[in-house]
Amino acid sequence: MGKYIELTKENFDSTTKNGVAVVDFWAPWCGPCRMLAPIIDELAEEYAGKVAICKVNTDEQDELSAKYGIRSIPTIIFMKNGQVVDQVIGATSKQALKDKIDSLS
Repeated sequence: MGKYIELTKENFDSTTKNGVAVVDFWAPWCGPCRMLAPIIDELAEEYAGKVAICKVNTDEQDELSAKYGIRSIPTIIFMKNGQVVDQVIGATSKQALKDKIDSLS
């Protein structure tokens, strides 16, 4: 069973440096973030072993939020081999996320 990876400043670079990674910047108090959470869980299940599906709690990881210029949440960044290649700000559909992931894989 796939599960998303909770990222911190300690494991961010090592987790996102190889292959494709999807990083959801979120916070527990954010309504749109909570709407997106089940979709992130489903993507983690569907892409287990192929794509790193990750989450960053912006309340706990403000350094990472600042490093990646996160100004509103949810923000999802798409990374390939450690480089940001795309991003989506705000809640979006599962299909839109899948299309972006598939275009990078």
